[in-house]
Amino acid sequence: MEWGDNNNHYKTYKGDQKPMMDVALISNMDPVNIDLSSSDKPVPVNPQKPRKKTMTSVFLKFFETAADGKTRKCKFCGQSYSIATATGNLGRHLANRHPGYDKSTGEAVNNVAPRPTAVAKKSQPQTQPQPQPQPQPQPQPQSQSQPQVKANRVDYDHLNWLLIRWLVLASLPPSTLEEKWLVNSYKFLNPSIQLWSGDKYKNVLGEVFRSMKEDVKTMLEHVSSKFSITLDFWTSFEQIFYMSVTCHWIDENWCFQKLLLDISYIPYPYGGAEIYRSLIKVLKFYNIENRIMSCTHDNSQGAMQACHTLKENLDGQKIGPFCYIPCAARTLNSIIDDGLKSAKKAISKIREFVMELNASSVISEDFVQLTAAYQEGTWKFPLDFTTRWSGNYQMLDLVCKAGKSMGDVIGKYDEILDSRMLLSSADKSLVNIMHQYLEPFYKTTNNICTTKVPTVGLVLFFMDHILETSATSSESRHSPEWLKSAAEGMTEKARNYISQVSNMFTYMTAILDPRIKGELIPEGLTSENFLDEARTHFMRNYSTSHFPSMSSGYNAQETEDGGSVSFAEEIARKKRRASMNSATDELTQYLAEAPAPIPTDVLEWWKVNSTRYPRLSVMARDFLAVQATSVVPEELFCGKGDEIEKQRFCLAHDSAQAILCIKSWIQAGIKFKFKSTEIDYERLMELAATSAAATDNSPASSDKKQK
Repeated sequence: MEWGDNNNHYKTYKGDQKPMMDVALISNMDPVNIDLSSSDKPVPVNPQKPRKKTMTSVFLKFFETAADGKTRKCKFCGQSYSIATATGNLGRHLANRHPGYDKSTGEAVNNVAPRPTAVAKKSQPQTQPQPQPQPQPQPQPQSQSQPQVKANRVDYDHLNWLLIRWLVLASLPPSTLEEKWLVNSYKFLNPSIQLWSGDKYKNVLGEVFRSMKEDVKTMLEHVSSKFSITLDFWTSFEQIFYMSVTCHWIDENWCFQKLLLDISYIPYPYGGAEIYRSLIKVLKFYNIENRIMSCTHDNSQGAMQACHTLKENLDGQKIGPFCYIPCAARTLNSIIDDGLKSAKKAISKIREFVMELNASSVISEDFVQLTAAYQEGTWKFPLDFTTRWSGNYQMLDLVCKAGKSMGDVIGKYDEILDSRMLLSSADKSLVNIMHQYLEPFYKTTNNICTTKVPTVGLVLFFMDHILETSATSSESRHSPEWLKSAAEGMTEKARNYISQVSNMFTYMTAILDPRIKGELIPEGLTSENFLDEARTHFMRNYSTSHFPSMSSGYNAQETEDGGSVSFAEEIARKKRRASMNSATDELTQYLAEAPAPIPTDVLEWWKVNSTRYPRLSVMARDFLAVQATSVVPEELFCGKGDEIEKQRFCLAHDSAQAILCIKSWIQAGIKFKFKSTEIDYERLMELAATSAAATDNSPASSDKKQK
C-alpha cells in the first residue's frame, strides 16, 4: 500500500520572483581551473621575460603554437596557455584532462586536482540571474605533420563528477568508490579510467556543501514571511546523534516551501542544552533566529527542553510570538502501536506468510488465482510487509479480505510454508475485531499522507476524530476487555496531545484554515479567550505594520511643534480608528462566512481571496506555515521511512552532513556548485552520450560487430 508523495520542493523566492532554478544560474565562461588546493595550481610566469632556452619537452607536440607566438593551444580540447607556461604545467594538463595521451611515449605525469572545464559556468550576481547558453567545446584544426588525435576522447574527470552526484543522490559514503571490484569494473570498460581517491571525493563534497550552503543563506534573505522549523533526530552506526533542522514558509505566490538548513552533530549527553546550542548555531548562521515563528519537535524530552529554552530567549528579547508543538504524526503512530499490541503475535504469523508469497512467483500466482476464484479482491505484488503502520494494516487486511485463499495456499504448500502460519479461530476473531477498530485510523493516516498541505487545523480535526473513536470503544459494552483496555490508553494519549497544543497560537493557526475556522476545531480550543487574544494579536501585528501608508506615527521634529501636535494627533487617531475598524471587519467577516469544503486547496483559496482580506492574508501566510508534524507523515507511516533510516544509519560522520544536505538541496532545485562554479550535469550527460555514440560508430566497433 503506497501513499502519495508528500514532498514539496522549493519553487520560488521573494525578490525578483524568479524560479529557484534560476537563482544560482551560472553564465558562460572560459575554462576554469577547479583545484582543491593552491599547491596544485599552475605557477604563473612573467610573459615579459622570454626564456633564453628553447623548450623541447615531449609535451609540446600535443600543443599548437599560435600565429602571434604568444600562446599555445592543446590539440585535444583547445585550452590556451601562455607561451611562457612551464612544461610541467602543460604535462599536468594532459594527465588531468586527457589520460592515456602518453601511451606511445611512456611518459608519466602526476595527477592533479579535478577540473571540469567543459561543464563549468561562472556565477552571476544573484540579484539579476540571467540564463546563458551552454559552453560548447571548439574543435581545433590539425596539421598533417602533427599527430592525429581521436575527436571524441572522454575526459575522465567528467566521470568523477558524475560519480559525485551518484554518491549524493544514493546517500552513499565516498568509500564506496574505493571498493576493489567496483574499480576493477571500470577498468574493464577502459583501463585508462582514473577515479579520484576517497579523500578527494570527500574534499570535493565538503567544498560543494559550503558553496551551496551560502546560496541557501542568500535565498532565505529574500523571503518576506515568517519561518517555521521542524526538528528530527537519529543515531548512526557510529553511535553519533544527529539533528536535522528544516525551515518552512509560504511564498508570495502562495506556494508552500521547505528547505533543509543543516544536519548537526549533537554532543554527549544529547540533552536539551546540547540540542539548543546546536539549533541556535544553525539559526544564527542563516540570520533567521529573529524570524522563527514556531518549532515542531519529535516529542522527545531533550527537544522539548531545547524549544523551551529557545522560547525563553526569544520572549526575553521581545521577539514574538514563538510557540513549540509536539509532532502529531509521532503521537498518532504511538497511539496506533498501543492498539496493535494485542494482535502482535497474529501479525507476525501473517508477515511470515507474506514474505514467502513475495519470494515465490509460483506461490503468489496460486494465491492470485484463488483470490479471483473466491472473489477475495485483487492483490498487487510485492505486498507491503514492513513493520510500520502501512505494513501492519496490510497484514490485518489480508486476513479479513483473503483469509480463505491464505488458508488454502498454506495447506497446498505445507512443505514450504510452516503450518504454524495458520491462524487459530481465536487469532482470526482478534484480527477481525482489530481491523474493524483500526480502519478509521488507517483512513486518517492515509488522508494526512496524501493531503498537499496538512495544516495544523486539519490535523487537529483528525486527532479530535481519533479521540472520539477510541473513547467510544473504551466505553462500549460490546467491546471485549482487551480492546477496552487498549482504547483507554489510546484515548489518554490523544487527550494529552490536544491538551499540549491547546493555546492561542494553535487556535489562530487552526481558524486561518478556511476549511476549519471555528466550527471544526477540537473542543479544547473553542475558547472565547483564545478568540479575543487572536484579535488582539492581529490588531497589534498585522492591522497596519504591513501597510506603511496607513500608519500614523510622528517623528521627533513634529512632536516639538506645540499647536500643530494636537491637530496632527487628532487626525492620526481618526486614521487609527478607521484602520482598526477595517482590520477587525476583515477577521469578523472571514469567521462569519461558512467554512470551505474539506477538499479545498487551502493555499489556492487564500491566493484567490487575498484581495478581500489584504491584512488577514498576511497573517495567514505566516501562521499556515506552522507544521503539525516534525517529519513527512509518509516517511513515518510507510516503508519509505525504512529506506531513509537505512541511508542515515550507514553514513559515516565525515560525509553525512555534506551528502544529506547536498541531496536535499539538489532535490529542492538548488544548483550544484563547486566554489563559485556550477557543475552543469545536463551538459555532462550530453558529452557522455556523444562519446558513447562515437564509440559505437568507430571502425573498431564496426569490426567487432562484423566478427
